[in-house]
Parts: sequence; C-alpha cells; structure tokens
Amino acid sequence: MRNRVLAWVAAVALVVLVATLVPTPGLEQFREWATRLGPWFPVAFFAAYALVTVSPIPRSTFTYTAAVLFTPAVAIPWSLVATGIAATLAFAGVRRLGHDRTAALRADPRVASIDARLRRRGWLSVGSLRLVPAVPFSVVNYAAALTSISYPQFLLATLIGSAPGTVAAVLLGHSLTEGDGTAALWATAGFALIGLVGMVLDATLPVRPVR
Repeated sequence: MRNRVLAWVAAVALVVLVATLVPTPGLEQFREWATRLGPWFPVAFFAAYALVTVSPIPRSTFTYTAAVLFTPAVAIPWSLVATGIAATLAFAGVRRLGHDRTAALRADPRVASIDARLRRRGWLSVGSLRLVPAVPFSVVNYAAALTSISYPQFLLATLIGSAPGTVAAVLLGHSLTEGDGTAALWATAGFALIGLVGMVLDATLPVRPVR
C-alpha cells in the first residue's frame, strides 16, 4: 500500500512540475487571438479556461486575464462556469482512475476518520479551501476525488467557495486597469480569512455518526 501511495504522490508531483514549466500565454497573446477570432473569442477563451485548468496550471491566470479582456458582467459568471466544468472533469477523471486504487489507504484507521469527515461534511472542507487563494485549485480537485466526498457536495462547495474569490479577482483586475484596486484586494484577504476560519471549524467540530 505504501508503494502505491508513493507512486500516486510522485505522479501528482510530476504533473505539477510539468505544469509549472509549461509557458502560459500572456495578455498580448490573448489580445492577438481576440483580434483573429472576433466574436468567437469569448467562447474559445472560456472553453480553454475550463480545459486547461483541469491541469495544475493556475486558475488565477485565466481569471485575471478575463478581468482585463471582458467586463465584470461577462468575466464573473463565465469564469465560474469554466471553474465548475474544470473541477468536474478533474474530479471525474481522478476518481475513475484512482479512487478504487486508494481504497486500502482509506481503510487505514489514521485516514478513515478523515475520510469519514469528508464523506459526511466535505462541503465545509472544500468550500473553505476554495476561499484561500494560496491553496491550488487543481490539488483540491485531485485530493477530493480520492476521498469519499460525494460529487454534488464537491461541486456545490466548489462553486460557492470559488465565487467570492472569483468576484474579488475580477474586480481587482478590472479596477487595476482603470485605477485603484485596494477594495478588491482587501476583499480577497477577507475571504481568505473566512476560509481559514472554516478550516479550523471543520477540524474541531465533531461529525455526527451515520445512523
């Protein structure tokens, strides 16, 4: 079992390393594509957002770019749609490939209690992690898929937990192009603090046993 766990950790680390080495398009490149694609560019951009962020490439790269290229009325809802699609694809893929293979790990008493907590109240864990910008979006997707959290809990917590940070990021990126983004920056810090509080509560509150 130990070798299997180490293999999965090594595989995830390799994917993250490769993703950090892959260059992401800059703002000027996106603007060039916008000129070429015309009215189809928003569709192509948010489709790329959904597909590319299945990998460990940071979601914030696309969110801040969307803030500069589109109005908040377009950037906010479609960034959340792309976020939901990316999270779903990553969750489904890892659960299909790795959930059964890590069953022995979840049976370990040291892990079983954590897994039971996620199965019963995983929405709080995932939602809190989504509020903290420093926690990688893709890592939460992969890790959640290996636990017993249900997909509806995972998706709902992802959308609700990602919404405040997405709104703040878009408003911050948009405001920086026009002036001061201090308010959005403070909002981002506030949401992160709420997320940390949620993580502490989740770790300390008892989980009701299944009847």
